[in-house]
Amino acid sequence: MFEQFPITSRYYRLETASLEMPDGKTVRYLRRRFLPPAGSFSLLREHTIVEGERLDHIAAQNLGDAEQFWRLCDANNALRPEDLLEIGKKLKITLPEGIPGV
Repeated sequence: MFEQFPITSRYYRLETASLEMPDGKTVRYLRRRFLPPAGSFSLLREHTIVEGERLDHIAAQNLGDAEQFWRLCDANNALRPEDLLEIGKKLKITLPEGIPGV
């Protein structure tokens, strides 16, 4: 079963599961989400991190939506967003997963 997350959500198409507790209560949860393989992204450009930058601002400038910061994490193989904010680090700005570039 799938939850109804919008197509822009990192949880879109993520399967749900349920667990029956000893007291008979059923708990629904999302299955684990794995980072997509790096080869599933087409590079648009790179962005070099400067002091004081935030991923939501970078996402807004480059992807048109601050809430898409998670796409930067996926494209740069980062589980923790703060790992991407090292000054001088080059971030890959990519198309969404599976969309080929020109």
